[in-house]
Amino acid sequence: MTSNPPDLRPDLAPKPTFGAAPRPDQPTLGMVSLGCPKALVDSERILTRLRAEGYGISADYAGADAVIVNTCGFLDSAKAESLEAIGEALKENGKVIVTGCLGAEPDYIREHHPRILAVTGPHQYEQVLDAVHQAVPPSPDPFVDLLPATGVSLTPRHFSYLKISEGCNHKCKFCIIPDMRGKLASRPGHAVLREAEKLVGAGVRELLVISQDTSAYGLDRKYDVNPWKDGEIRSHITDLSRALGELAPADELWIRLHYVYPYPHVRELIPLMADPNNAVLPYLDIPFQHAHPDVLRRMARPAAAAKTLDEIRAWRDICPDMTLRSTFIVGYPGETEAEFQHLLDWMDEAQLDRVGCFKYENVDGARSNDLPDHVADEVKQDRWERFMAKAQAISEAKLAAKVGQTLQVIVDEIDADGIATCRTKADAPEIDGNLFIDEGTEELSVGDLVTVEVDEAGEYDLWGALR
Repeated sequence: MTSNPPDLRPDLAPKPTFGAAPRPDQPTLGMVSLGCPKALVDSERILTRLRAEGYGISADYAGADAVIVNTCGFLDSAKAESLEAIGEALKENGKVIVTGCLGAEPDYIREHHPRILAVTGPHQYEQVLDAVHQAVPPSPDPFVDLLPATGVSLTPRHFSYLKISEGCNHKCKFCIIPDMRGKLASRPGHAVLREAEKLVGAGVRELLVISQDTSAYGLDRKYDVNPWKDGEIRSHITDLSRALGELAPADELWIRLHYVYPYPHVRELIPLMADPNNAVLPYLDIPFQHAHPDVLRRMARPAAAAKTLDEIRAWRDICPDMTLRSTFIVGYPGETEAEFQHLLDWMDEAQLDRVGCFKYENVDGARSNDLPDHVADEVKQDRWERFMAKAQAISEAKLAAKVGQTLQVIVDEIDADGIATCRTKADAPEIDGNLFIDEGTEELSVGDLVTVEVDEAGEYDLWGALR
């Protein structure tokens, strides 16, 4: 049994899970997938293509003919982790192909690891396949290598990430993602719905909608309209969310929205979340990053902090059960003690349910590196600890108020002692909390949606009994 630690990096995807072992003599690839859920989706797409060509997937270095490392380059610490993973793969296997966000800097990677076979950037699937073909020629067996209709999934069978767009049009000074992944490129609405329908048909009970900027979905397509079933679907986040929420009854499917910027049209989503007949959860993941207007200006953030509290109140008026999660950066260049205290005071007013926090760090290529008045490391650490203490106190009080309530939960895991690790509608995988059931779980299976009564609460997690 594990609880959600307060210092968990708030951007990470779950650890990949791999399926059946490859057949004898089958050419086999290993995959190391680092970083966020969007990168995990890229890994799934690469492996789906490779699986269709007859490659097996190995869960360890020893069983792989070559290894693909899907890297993260969001922070310098993430770059260091990626370089370490590449080095480990070279040591343990020897044949390594690098892709992902850090792949946008091939010279930097080769400077540290000249033995790698190839480097490609993010979502360059064809180049990855070409590199694999060179290193490990395919040898498909048409009678054996049949690809499931849903492709290869690196998450547990009962939930899946659904990527609706790539790239981002914002120019936040601390972020280099637009340089690595390009401008916003939305998928057509009918293509997203087709993928979602297949996933639900294969038994997925929770779809986690992800992108760099979910609120902006369809803007680049001018919100075009495409045929879908007996009607049409507009490429707009409100229309897409409504259609996703109608794929199955609300007591059989969860739709969870991530990376939602607080644009005015987001308020159109709130009635969907309040509708008991629509599967869109009353959950918004919004990257506020800070609350003080001067810090937000220095970040070049596309949000008006002065109006955000009013928006939050309006959302909660429509949907009182709404869960709000966010991430913040403390110690941004120029952040004064007064600006940080403003953030703490804002947290008192906003009463966010789930919160993650980064200590600011320079990233090669980010414009924030050149800002004056960088904050000392010991001050960043102090502010991070004070921020997380504030967030923990809010979380603890909110969870205590849930004792005695009856909630629907999804079962993620059942250990050898029969303890079931579950999540409520307020909890996304990995980054939020859990609800634990320690009695009467004999008939439960992973992926079940069941009803529990909450009987105990902690700082980040709940405990309950089946009802």
